Amino acid sequence: MGDAGYGISVANTIQLTSANAAEPIEILDTTLRDGAQGEGISFSVQDKLAIARSLDELGVTWIEAGNPGSNPKDMEFFRLAETLDLKRSRLCAFGSTRKKGLSPAEDPFLKALLDASASAVVIFGKSWDLHVTEVLGVSLDENIAMIAETIQFLKDKGKTVLYDAEHFFDGWNANPDYALQTLRAAAESGADRLVLCDTNGGNFPETIAEGILAAKAFGNLGIHAHNDMDMASACSVAAVRAGCRHVQGTLLGFGERCGNAALAAIIPSLELKLNRACLPPGNLERLSEVSRRIAEIANVLAPDRMPYIGSHAFSHKAGMHADAILKIRHSFEHIDPSLVGNDRRFLMSEVGGRSAIAERAKKIDPAITKDHPVIADIAAKLKTLEAGGWQFESADGSFELLARRALGKYKPLFKIDAYRVVSEHPGDNAISCCYAWVKVWVDGKQEIAAAEGEGPVNALDRALRKALTPFFSNFDIEKVRLSDFKVRVIDGKDATAAKVRVLIESTDGVHTWSTVGVSEDIIEASRAALVDSIEYKLISVIERRFKGLF
Repeated sequence: MGDAGYGISVANTIQLTSANAAEPIEILDTTLRDGAQGEGISFSVQDKLAIARSLDELGVTWIEAGNPGSNPKDMEFFRLAETLDLKRSRLCAFGSTRKKGLSPAEDPFLKALLDASASAVVIFGKSWDLHVTEVLGVSLDENIAMIAETIQFLKDKGKTVLYDAEHFFDGWNANPDYALQTLRAAAESGADRLVLCDTNGGNFPETIAEGILAAKAFGNLGIHAHNDMDMASACSVAAVRAGCRHVQGTLLGFGERCGNAALAAIIPSLELKLNRACLPPGNLERLSEVSRRIAEIANVLAPDRMPYIGSHAFSHKAGMHADAILKIRHSFEHIDPSLVGNDRRFLMSEVGGRSAIAERAKKIDPAITKDHPVIADIAAKLKTLEAGGWQFESADGSFELLARRALGKYKPLFKIDAYRVVSEHPGDNAISCCYAWVKVWVDGKQEIAAAEGEGPVNALDRALRKALTPFFSNFDIEKVRLSDFKVRVIDGKDATAAKVRVLIESTDGVHTWSTVGVSEDIIEASRAALVDSIEYKLISVIERRFKGLF
């Protein structure tokens, strides 16, 4: 899967990260704990189990799975965790140092940690003197005792202990001597890792590096960075370069406020740029797939512009850029996308060149070159359609159908003969209703179906798929669902008579594709995008099963 046009290929990456590699980096993913604190993120117990399996498949060293003393959901997760049969990752339970006035044995939260089915625990304690006196309300000496006694207690019970020095860098900036005293107490009590936390996300990478260097004498260090200045990844990499061998974050950057350090960006940077292995050999190529799967479980979209794994990470729109990429592949791409399981995308638009169009067309007909007359025809068609409000750079499914028609590689699979959509709103206290009926023809046979929906587009979508299912029962069209729906007014001066552009993103749970429709009628624009979405799905299945049918 490597590409000789890059300085980095799969072959030499494997070589770099094995025999010639520097010391590997441990990865702790806290999606299930810190990530769940992000706004809009909520996991069921089954979600948490599915994410843990996915992270284990990716091969992270540690999975911080939750705080069993804080809520019943996490307690239930740890009860069921034994069924996970993890192959590569170890689970960690999360909690705090003992409460003031209690011995560790008396603290119910520490008892919950011991009862959890995890051989490792992550314990956080205070490093910032301000938090010790003003938040915990204890003396500086008592905080030291809380750290030391808690870690010693857990070590005596046979647990691996990762100590999170909360607000370490803020504490080190304010009172460096005391911040280092807290680390010394944790190290002397047997902590297996000392993780320095930029909890507020307010420090620059050089400050992080200075703090790491100041703490290196205390043992095996880690970094836990937050993204409040959009520097969590940079701070994490700076920490590794300063001596950390353990990195914490969440795969997609989920987390409180602006989020945690995004491991999907950090891991490939460490592996491919700094020669520091983070995952088992060969697993980096699973990064995009696993990241998108976890986003799906979380019921959110993976960030399009996320480095390495985002759908925009290797997208090219300008014609000159596309032409350069095809000649010298590393000229506008810093790595081969296949190294992280991603793909190059050429965005189809009026500013794109023939090289980009030809590259996309080759997926349909490998014999096509940029000098083929049909490429000029497609380019002209694109410009005409985009002048009328269509947009294909984010509608890969619709563009493929357009290209297939131009290349003679298109066979209509169904035809809508007529359709009707009705929205009823009887009165203030009555229940509103939307329903649709549709008449379709497939291979000379007619089918009529009707359905209700949560709105007119949903009703039309259900009716159309209901009508097509008898003809395409083994094509999984019932699994297709809309994952995103966007409407854009093209020219506002026409007010409610303006053309609208409807962009639909669809998924079958494995693949994702986008389609577009344009009309003065929002329902008609939606119909056009829906038809393209279903046709794209059907053609994709046929192409996978019966090569060359089209």
